Parts: sequence; structure tokens; C-alpha cells
Amino acid sequence: MRKISIITPTYNEEENINELYSQLLTQIGKLPQFEFEILFIDNDSSDKTPELLRQLSRLDSRVKVIFNTRNFGHIRSPYWGILQTTGDATIYMASDLQDPPSLIPDFIEYWEKGFLLVLAVKPNSDGSRLMHYLRKKYYELLDRISEINITKDATGFGLYDRKVINCLREINDPYPYLRGLISELGYSIKTISFTQPRRLRGLSKNNLYTLYDIAVLGIVSHSLVPIRLVGFFGAITSIFCFVLALLFLLFKLVWWNSFPFGYAPIFILVSFMFGAVLLAIAILGEYIASIHTYVKSRPIVVEKERINF
Repeated sequence: MRKISIITPTYNEEENINELYSQLLTQIGKLPQFEFEILFIDNDSSDKTPELLRQLSRLDSRVKVIFNTRNFGHIRSPYWGILQTTGDATIYMASDLQDPPSLIPDFIEYWEKGFLLVLAVKPNSDGSRLMHYLRKKYYELLDRISEINITKDATGFGLYDRKVINCLREINDPYPYLRGLISELGYSIKTISFTQPRRLRGLSKNNLYTLYDIAVLGIVSHSLVPIRLVGFFGAITSIFCFVLALLFLLFKLVWWNSFPFGYAPIFILVSFMFGAVLLAIAILGEYIASIHTYVKSRPIVVEKERINF
């Protein structure tokens, strides 16, 4: 009997835990030919989420729980949980029910047909239209500037064969961008489209900073285009400013008394140069920060407790 692992990260999801578990049991019940484990990794929740997870683990030995010592963020904690699974295949999904458990049988069906990666993609969403539009445009941009093809509209929700998980375990990445990493591996990806439902309970943990963090991480991890554009832009700007300075000097020499040099062009030129320099420093800083994260070589997460392992 082959084993399927289901991993879901939690952080203050007390309103969704029991409903998620109930829906998972419904889908598992349709697949008696498989053994299942359900792994929750909790990012130091401050509500009743830990208590509910302990109750579930006492009632069902298939429920495993990892409690982190603190909140290690929305990128590191889920990734660490994926690496701790032991199944022949691993299904990763969010705990807010915006990743429908009803897709689990479809994932497994395509996995049995030979696909090592089966990802859910959300070309449509019942949530914020503006956020969905901005995400679509971001992934289009990332796909254009990356050295690899990133699966559009994917959030990571899907099935990963053990071979894929083993490859991820060999990658020493303290701040991983999962969607980019699996594309780097080169395995054929089967996609399943779905309409992402609106969050019905609790508050979304995604804010402007977390979305910006994911966006910048994806670009910095998988593209050198921004830093090369900075160099190109700097060269063009330098040439433009040099030519402009020569023209001002020439006009002044030819029409010394009638050509007013003034402060306006100097102010505009200096402001433009400062803006260009600050932009270049910001982009370089993102790449340096990424290098610094690798150099520190700190653990992805630190666990406080494990249950049912």
C-alpha cells in the first residue's frame, strides 16, 4: 500500500482547522487503496490553533504536528514541513480552505498516470480582482525574465512525487522559492485549473509586505535580468548626461551673453541622477541581501515539539 502525505501550514487558523480536517477525511475516504498521513506545521500560533491540533492528533494517529519555536514566516515554515513528509507522494495545500481538498483525488489520478508533479493553477479567483490581476501580471513578468519557465497561476498547491521531494532535500536553500525550485528541476508538470474560492473564515495572513517578499524573492532567485538592466541603464544614463553637459557647454560658449545657463537644468539633471543611483542601489541591495541569507547558513526553522512521529 503506497503512502500519501498531506502537508498544510497553519498560523492562527482556529476557525478553519476542524473544517479542513473534516474535508480531508471525506477525500481520504474515497481512496482506501492508499495509506495517508496528515501533517500540520504550526508557525507559533497565538490563538486556539495549537490546542485544536493537539486534539486532532489524540483522536487520529495519522495526524502529525510540528510546532515551531516562533513564527518563521510564510516561506520557510511550509517548505520545512514539505521536507518532513514520508509518503511516496506529498500533497501541499494551504489551511484556509482556499486550496480545495476536493482536488486531492485528481492529483493522485494524474500521479498514477506517471506525472511526478501535479500542480493546481488558478486562472480565476472569487477573491480580490485587483490582487488576482496583479499576481497574473507578476507571473507573466517573472516568466519573461527568468532563465526557466515558471508555472503561471500556481501557488504551490499540488502533488509532489517522492523523487521531487528528495531533490528538494538536496538543495541547501535557507530561503527557498518553491515554485521556482520545482521548475529548476525540469520535471514535466501536469496542471489542473480551478477557481480559487473566497476565504470564508478568519483573516488572510498575506499583506503588502508578504506579497512583496514573495515577488522579490522569485525575481532575485531566478533572474539576472534586473541587475543587468541596472548596468545597461547606468551606461545609457551616463552617456546621455555627458552629451547633455557638452551641449550646454557648447551653447554657452557660442552664445555667451544671450544663453542663460540657469539652475533648472542642473536641478533636473542632479535629481535624475540621484533617482537612478538610488534605484540601482536598491536592486543591488536585494541581490546582496539574498547572498547574505545564504552566507548566514541559519536553519530553515527550529522545532519546539513533534507529535505522532
